[in-house]
Amino acid sequence: MTTATDQARHDEQERMILDAVDKFLARDVAPYAQKLEHDDTWPAEIVERMKELGLFGCIIPEEYGGLGLAPSTYAKVIERIATVWMSVSGIINSHLIMARIVDKMGTPEQKRRFLPKFASGEVRGGLALTEPDTGTDLQAIRTHARKDGNSAYVINGTKTWISNGIHGHCFALLVKTDPEANPRKAGISMFLAEKGPGFRASKKLEKLGYKGIDSAELVFEDFQISADNLIGGIEGRGMECAISGLELGRLNVAARGVGVAQAALDEAVKYSQQRKTMGKFIHEHQAIALKLADMVTRVTAARLLVENAAKAIDRGERADFEAGMAKLFATEAALENATEAMRIHGGYGYSKEFIVERLYRDAPLLCIGEGTNEIQRLVISRRLIEKNRI
Repeated sequence: MTTATDQARHDEQERMILDAVDKFLARDVAPYAQKLEHDDTWPAEIVERMKELGLFGCIIPEEYGGLGLAPSTYAKVIERIATVWMSVSGIINSHLIMARIVDKMGTPEQKRRFLPKFASGEVRGGLALTEPDTGTDLQAIRTHARKDGNSAYVINGTKTWISNGIHGHCFALLVKTDPEANPRKAGISMFLAEKGPGFRASKKLEKLGYKGIDSAELVFEDFQISADNLIGGIEGRGMECAISGLELGRLNVAARGVGVAQAALDEAVKYSQQRKTMGKFIHEHQAIALKLADMVTRVTAARLLVENAAKAIDRGERADFEAGMAKLFATEAALENATEAMRIHGGYGYSKEFIVERLYRDAPLLCIGEGTNEIQRLVISRRLIEKNRI
């Protein structure tokens, strides 16, 4: 049971963390985001500053050197970052999904070995699920791990659209250890794969938006890995590992949606008070006023859904229903707000000199990443029926 003292301590810690994040964003990110994004340059100096702030250890327990933030505080951190430059929040997200999986599913030895390095940012990485021919249907993956004696495996296959793929060092890698298993998920496992001989990033994938963060194809050719790197030490738990991490990932993407929606609103409100047509500021025109009202309503509702999902995860509850709704609504809000902000800016919204052009390119990814919004609707519907059986 949370006491008033515990709550006050939590609130003070959260305030200090968010203040530090705001200062970091104002000093180290906002002045450089436009150029780095347009040049598609990996933000090396920003990453170093993030390491110093401990952001790579946001949700990693304090006993392993992390900040030990509650998911609800983490969501607020991500929203703030995404409001300034969404790509920076992605660098953290994929890394922390991997860390979350190790924390929830790893052996004690794996936690001791990896989590301190993850928390410091010394070892960074992400989640390697998607393959060229398999997106949503993870049970159809082809990357496979064959046992080589009692203490090692040999992995072959290809992963694609892997965030942090080039600059990352270690990845939570989903593979098939038993292609003949029935059900299929019983033959799927997950390893912590550290780059080395037989494991390379084959190419950087060019994107419409979400620039600065590297998305890559990863190739495994007779890659030898120790059995000690099998997460949990037991084969057949790969899908369980993936699900344990994706819940946090969906919260992150939902919070990013709020951030992008808020940024679009901020830009639209500012511009509507600077631009004049027909002798008055454009916010005084009913057509623009209606857009602004819808935009602020969307971002406020999205934020409340994210808070609801985050608190459910705080309590240790199953939260796919809440996280699914938050991810669905917040990311659609980002897309709609980004579009409306561009329309409010008129021709200037199509110019690379204005932030809304970047928001317009970044927002669509949110509706696709960490499970498409079509998949979210299916998850929400399925859970709704489960909760209301007659």
